[in-house]
Amino acid sequence: MTEVQTRTSPAATTAKRSALDRIFRLSARGSTVTREIRGGITTFVAMAYVILLVPLILAGATDIDGKHLSIAQLTTATAFSAGLSTVLMGLVGNVPLALAAGLGVVPVVAFQAAPHMTWPQTMGLVLLMGVIIVILAATGLRTMIINAIPLALKNAIGVGIGMFIAMIGLVSAGVVGHGSASGPPVSLGPDGHLQGWPVVVFGVGLLLMIALYIRKVPGAILISIAVATVLAVVINAVATIDPKSWGTVVPKAPSRLFAAPDFGLMLHVDPFGGFVRAGALTAGVVLFTLVLTGFFDAMGTVFGVCDEAGLLDEKGTMPGVGRVLTMDGLAQIIGGASGGAGSTVYVESATGVGEGARTGLTSLVSGGLFCLAIFFTPIAGVVPIQAASPALVLVGALMMTQARKIDWSDMEVAVPAFLTIVAMPFTYSITNGVGAGLISYTVIKAARGRFREIHWLVWVVSAIFACYFAISGIEVLLRG
Repeated sequence: MTEVQTRTSPAATTAKRSALDRIFRLSARGSTVTREIRGGITTFVAMAYVILLVPLILAGATDIDGKHLSIAQLTTATAFSAGLSTVLMGLVGNVPLALAAGLGVVPVVAFQAAPHMTWPQTMGLVLLMGVIIVILAATGLRTMIINAIPLALKNAIGVGIGMFIAMIGLVSAGVVGHGSASGPPVSLGPDGHLQGWPVVVFGVGLLLMIALYIRKVPGAILISIAVATVLAVVINAVATIDPKSWGTVVPKAPSRLFAAPDFGLMLHVDPFGGFVRAGALTAGVVLFTLVLTGFFDAMGTVFGVCDEAGLLDEKGTMPGVGRVLTMDGLAQIIGGASGGAGSTVYVESATGVGEGARTGLTSLVSGGLFCLAIFFTPIAGVVPIQAASPALVLVGALMMTQARKIDWSDMEVAVPAFLTIVAMPFTYSITNGVGAGLISYTVIKAARGRFREIHWLVWVVSAIFACYFAISGIEVLLRG
């Protein structure tokens, strides 16, 4: 019996390899099972911070009724949606792309949608966003919209979101304060000075994260969050600190590491209730912003990472891109239905590509690890926002690099781009930034008599944003 097993074992191994080769085209893309597994693990390590960071951002926000979401439930939703979306991307798209809740979408969900409606209604908008993106991808309309929005504004939106994310991190950590009534609107700390041990935790975490990232240490963000969290737990145990100074999560050693996943947010959505609660115009503009944010984030990341993986042809196009973009839209639906922000492709997928990943087998590995993470939710309840906020600042810095793609010598695009970028952090609204950029672009082009350069979709969207900015006056007129 032993002899038979010895003889058949190599054949069985070959059969398995052949099956994987046939499904994922490993040989055709010059990869191996070992490389794909290594790439999948590397990608997961580079992205694992999302499981901690996204729940903290969403749990720190309140909906129109003043309700907070549970950290445990958000952690389960974030890990589950990331895992399922990434596995499906690997199987259907066969590309080494991992997905998770988008850091460009999360602020819109937390600070633009939730204040105007309930959490189920907010997640309903996320679900609708995914449906719209799937339709746009499946019908080819996605290309039309991409061509309609000026390239400079597309880049400016990414830069503005980066600044907005960084601002959220600095405010959440206590580095930026609201200022006093007689002083500037914002200040360094609550009164012009940095105060308290939580800020020290943020500072140590940020400096460590920058150092590790610059040295290209795998998992730099996750390592820094872990170190800052341990430091926070120790400081909180030995020092006398007001629990309120930590924010939503007070760092204390967990009583256990494992727990059954809490799917309490699953399918707790109301797709159309937000249009009733917040009003059709407000909900419509927020939905448009969600679509625009997820839409362009994914496009840039997909082509950037796949280009690095050598999956684009000589014309810069990618075979099967329609399936990939459709799966990205489906990931948004999964994110909304599971109770977390919609999932999208992450640029950290490039870390796996750097390890030799070329196929969807890498995504299968990364997605499987995300699914396993749902059993480690107690750990997420230990991480304070001060330990996770450095990731927002670093990601903001990385998104800021898109500014180099804008022609700042051409004032016709420089001014709209500038307004797009500064309006987002200064007004704490991605929606306001997108609107300011599109309206100013349309006005400048019209003032120069270049009406033919303004796509009809830009006219429509600019008119929608004009109504959005004038909503208070419109409401007064309607009531009168």
